[in-house]
Amino acid sequence: MIYLDTHVVVWLFAGRKDLLSETAVQLINENDLYVSPMVILEIHLLKEIGRLTVAGDEVSNDLSQRIGLRICDAPFPQIAQAASTQVWTRDPFDRVIVGQATVRDKPLLTKDQTIRDHFQAAVW
Repeated sequence: MIYLDTHVVVWLFAGRKDLLSETAVQLINENDLYVSPMVILEIHLLKEIGRLTVAGDEVSNDLSQRIGLRICDAPFPQIAQAASTQVWTRDPFDRVIVGQATVRDKPLLTKDQTIRDHFQAAVW
């Protein structure tokens, strides 16, 4: 089981595996794939501001069918508690996405260097 950061989800949806590291591709092929609901919200917001042309639900539904992507259903109070400890960032998306992986004690696949510098279970 591995969590995917928002940019990884967007790249997979767009068919841009060329943007992923070899390790990332291997982890995607060998694990059950999960996202925080916050990833879906972030994709919605990226569409609202014109950076994407698709909504989060469209992306998650497509990837659910194509690669078995699942949305994590961990209890939000636990996620919020774990997110509140991520004091290295003011980005609420990063806090919750990292908090989600923390609650489940699973790795987070991300290219984001700041996350990798502060979250020991982040991989690329």
